[in-house]
Amino acid sequence: MLLWVGLGNPGQEHARQRHNIGFMAVDAVARRHGFTPWRKRFKGEVAEGMVGGVKVLALKPMTYMNGSGDAVQQAAGFHKIRPADIWAFHDELDLAPGKVRVKRGGGTAGHNGLRDMQRALATPDFGRVRLGIGHPGHKDRVTGHVLGNFAKVETWVEPLLDAVADAAPLLAAGKAEEFMTRVALLTQEA
Repeated sequence: MLLWVGLGNPGQEHARQRHNIGFMAVDAVARRHGFTPWRKRFKGEVAEGMVGGVKVLALKPMTYMNGSGDAVQQAAGFHKIRPADIWAFHDELDLAPGKVRVKRGGGTAGHNGLRDMQRALATPDFGRVRLGIGHPGHKDRVTGHVLGNFAKVETWVEPLLDAVADAAPLLAAGKAEEFMTRVALLTQEA
């Protein structure tokens, strides 16, 4: 079983914020692949389903970004899921809007959700699906940008989420590079 964690903040007031693109991505995967309804568990919301023949547990921590690791640790511990089988879907300032990069391990680049996951799992060796939201240009504007809602002119958001959901079987099969390539191709066509 794989654990796919969407990082974000709970509550309707945060639903369309750039910081919540991780929630939006796992929601898109769950819809596309017919997951069970979301239910409250492990300090979060979980849904289960099959992606390309692989069982996936989707998790949206409801602990706010800075406490995401506790929910991840509980879900992973209960289901005996190794860090190598965990993927965090999260917003990435250092990527252009709509771009996706995947990697395993590494630093947190100041992302509090990743930092807390690393703390709770006691390792940086989990996968990251980095969803580009772009940088506002100056560090003083980062918080407002990240916690701001997507603007109507940011028409790349829905095509990106659709592409992530379409390409998800490649990620589930352990083909991270092919997943990235497929998302890039699908978003070019949009």
